[in-house]
Amino acid sequence: MTVFEATCTAPVNIAVVKYWGKRDTSLILPTNSSLSVTLSQDQLHSKTTIRASADFTSDRLWLNGIEESIEKNKRLVACLRETRALRAQIEEKDASLPKLASLKIHICSENNFPTAAGLASSASGYACLVYTLSQLFQLPLDASDLSIVARQGSGSACRSLFGGFVAWEMGEKADGSDSKAVQIAPETHWPDLQAMICVVSDEKKGTSSTEGMQLTVKTSALLQHRIKEVVPKRMEEMIAAIRNKDFPKFAELTMQDSNQFHAVCLDTYPPIFYMNDISRAIIRIITEYNKDGVKAAYTFDAGPNAVIYAPEKNMAEIYAVLSHFFPGATFDDSLGLLSKTSTLPPLPQNFDTRVSPVFAQGSVKQILHTKADNGPRVLDSAQHGLLNAEGLPKRLA
Repeated sequence: MTVFEATCTAPVNIAVVKYWGKRDTSLILPTNSSLSVTLSQDQLHSKTTIRASADFTSDRLWLNGIEESIEKNKRLVACLRETRALRAQIEEKDASLPKLASLKIHICSENNFPTAAGLASSASGYACLVYTLSQLFQLPLDASDLSIVARQGSGSACRSLFGGFVAWEMGEKADGSDSKAVQIAPETHWPDLQAMICVVSDEKKGTSSTEGMQLTVKTSALLQHRIKEVVPKRMEEMIAAIRNKDFPKFAELTMQDSNQFHAVCLDTYPPIFYMNDISRAIIRIITEYNKDGVKAAYTFDAGPNAVIYAPEKNMAEIYAVLSHFFPGATFDDSLGLLSKTSTLPPLPQNFDTRVSPVFAQGSVKQILHTKADNGPRVLDSAQHGLLNAEGLPKRLA
């Protein structure tokens, strides 16, 4: 019997102009455009296998080895409905094609990093789901078309369908047909730009992004100013900074936007706190590091974990600074930062170490050194698939 199956991975993206707030909660249409950097899947990715079979009696989903209800997940249902409808249209036009749209499917998905901890797991997860469905159903859609479907699972997922530097254009139409992701520049455009992720906490956050956004839209006056006055100009400036590889401007805009996003969360009533004392210490440390010229940029999504963007030449020094204040963090050195030397560089001259106390061992659990990279990848299911011969997960929690 023919097995219809696809396995793919999809990356995390970290926004430098943030998305926060929906003008339509069911279609997930944003109140403003946003822009992100897609990070390497070597460190952070979601992996999904989907199989369609006449033997299956119902649609089933396993996330990180635990079976989840599909029916209760309206967003996932929306992604399935959209992709099946597109497949059905193709089958109507060509009677010789296998009737995949009507078959039940088993979905198995795993993240190689914590879920719901502010590390963009829903972005990579839904991007991977929709991309894998498009491979299974052989949909003739480009990444922007697919991003419209992925957006209905998780807004920021639309940006994970591209590599490099990606804008999510908010669009104007009520049906969401022009609210999609577009690539501003490929991952090869700015190879000198790298990132360091400080995993401060991998615990599930207290206020989910969905819940937080709705509350902010309802109660924050600052959000309205951000939507109307700040973001349109900032998007233009950020796109120009990326195209010109202007790091000081890119860094300034990135930090300003992160600050304002968290100010909007504080302006929400009651306020939302995503950062903690360690997050705020990282801001002070990077500010001190930049006092003689901008050499690094911090940004924080809806969680306490920091992403620091910087040119490659500054990365060893940044790691030395972070290691001073946050001893004991495990280091993912997949880019070979320390391969040439076993000793860290000294702290920069004139660096005032009084900006922050030295935190207890393990206050920052892990530091990941990474870079911009490509969008979703197709894998060989026979070698990399997550389902066994019976269509059940090979690994259960």
